[in-house]
Amino acid sequence: MKPANEIPGIDRLKIGFILARSFTLSAFALFVDTLRLASDESDRSGRVRADWQVLASTRNLVTSSCGVQVAPTSDFVDPSQFNYIVVVGGLLNCEYPVDIPTIGYLKNAAAKRVPLIGICTGTFILAEAGLMKHHRTCVSWLHFQAFRQRFPDHEVRADRLFNLDRSRGSCAGGSSAADMAASIVRRHISRDAERNALEVLQIEKARSAIDIQPRRPPFIDCQDPRLKAALIVMENHVENTISIAKVAGLIGLSRRQLERLFRDKTALSPANVYKRVRLERAKQLLMQTRAPMIEIAIEVGFENASHFARLFHKTFGQPPSKYRSAGSS
Repeated sequence: MKPANEIPGIDRLKIGFILARSFTLSAFALFVDTLRLASDESDRSGRVRADWQVLASTRNLVTSSCGVQVAPTSDFVDPSQFNYIVVVGGLLNCEYPVDIPTIGYLKNAAAKRVPLIGICTGTFILAEAGLMKHHRTCVSWLHFQAFRQRFPDHEVRADRLFNLDRSRGSCAGGSSAADMAASIVRRHISRDAERNALEVLQIEKARSAIDIQPRRPPFIDCQDPRLKAALIVMENHVENTISIAKVAGLIGLSRRQLERLFRDKTALSPANVYKRVRLERAKQLLMQTRAPMIEIAIEVGFENASHFARLFHKTFGQPPSKYRSAGSS
């Protein structure tokens, strides 16, 4: 039986949500509310052009990371009736974010060629199930190292807001969930529907898949998106350092273009900024851990403790041992 507010002849966008234990409520709310507002005019909330369900193996409430609980609205129905299955992740310290039947359902959806999307750490769930191989994964800069450690054979980046191809999608989470949802609305419904949703949500303009995550080191002020992307790449390669040419290539520039960009925007070379990024990370480790100096030096990409100590002293005006002692006192 069709819902009363469904218009005959309209092929509705249909999305199934799977919420992990300790999922991020804001990411889920922004995604589903973008659908709700795009589905009808103004703020009437009719499921005219879109429909959605919260899927689960049981009808038990799912608790978000902030403690708010959401009730599933559907059992695991045939996944092929959905345009997308969206997995909303959350806290990484949750040992079993989803149950075994959920993993089976996701694999069944993939076998039926239903596109799968990971929101926030939902990408970890998909990767753990073996469903993100051969697909570029977009994660938050906050989760980049954890993803790379768990899935070293996967392609991952943490400078863009989201990535969406024909069969897989991934999103850094937070407010970028609305941006990703808006791109899906635009693709499957219309630009007018997207505009209506964003206006009601008080979002002036949706960001695209090539926009840069809002992240910058505290020691440098930057507004240029290419510079922001380069800094994120540097932060993500502190221990296993990469060449400046590689940094440039990862953000779509030549080495000469990157050097000119840094010179014009910061009056510094990329190499000097990269070194400062590594030393800033060392400051955090000195305050947050009791690791020996040699371990910290290696973790931030230096071959020995003496070289690290000299550069730290030159940059911050005191040796790392004194910095740690001052912080402890």
